[in-house]
Amino acid sequence: METATRRVLIPGGSGAVGEGAVRAYLAAGADVVVPTRTEKRADEFRRLLGDAATDRLHLFAHDYSTFDGAESLAATMQDRLGGIDDVVAPIGGWWAGKQLWEIGETDWNTAFAGLATAHMAIARAVMPRLSGHGSYAIVVGESAVYPVPGSGLVSMEQAAVLMMQRVLAAEAGDSRRVHAFVLGPVRTRLMPGEPTWVSADQIGAVAVALSNTPGEASREVLLRTSVEAEHILAALA
Repeated sequence: METATRRVLIPGGSGAVGEGAVRAYLAAGADVVVPTRTEKRADEFRRLLGDAATDRLHLFAHDYSTFDGAESLAATMQDRLGGIDDVVAPIGGWWAGKQLWEIGETDWNTAFAGLATAHMAIARAVMPRLSGHGSYAIVVGESAVYPVPGSGLVSMEQAAVLMMQRVLAAEAGDSRRVHAFVLGPVRTRLMPGEPTWVSADQIGAVAVALSNTPGEASREVLLRTSVEAEHILAALA
């Protein structure tokens, strides 16, 4: 299935990391759905994308962080575009400053329960609707596999989401491809970083390349450096 005919959902796409995936799929001619918190945020993101924001970009305010919200989002996308082929889910944020025995209930609900629920809600709503032509890419950081003192809730949440990807891939078998992108530090418009860091644009390019490679089984993709990203793109090419 050509990229130009794909229908792609990118929850978290208006963030600095997700922006790379949005740009990559739009450049490939896909229809891209990006839910945002508010209409104001949607307008800001469209202006930020500039000429990259083609008429195939579908921005609208929608809360997908609950089971009902994610179900409504997936159903609306299916109704308006006829289905869902690809998902890239860079849902998340950073939390730091406390050791685990210092956290409160608000910390727990924000940095662990809330983010894990958003990932689970999207997976639950989208997996039964995936066409099988593309792939589902769950984006996590290296904190999924390495403990980060002072940011333990993020490490725990990312580890849980990575295991969710592994279970989804095992349950989907050959019918659907569910990938995990494990990221190191990322160069974005907000964080120029170091030249050795993987860039948001490279993450987007890998997502497009994997979705266009039907022979690739579900896999964990290490994107910790710019060099790793280039090696993967060369192999997929």
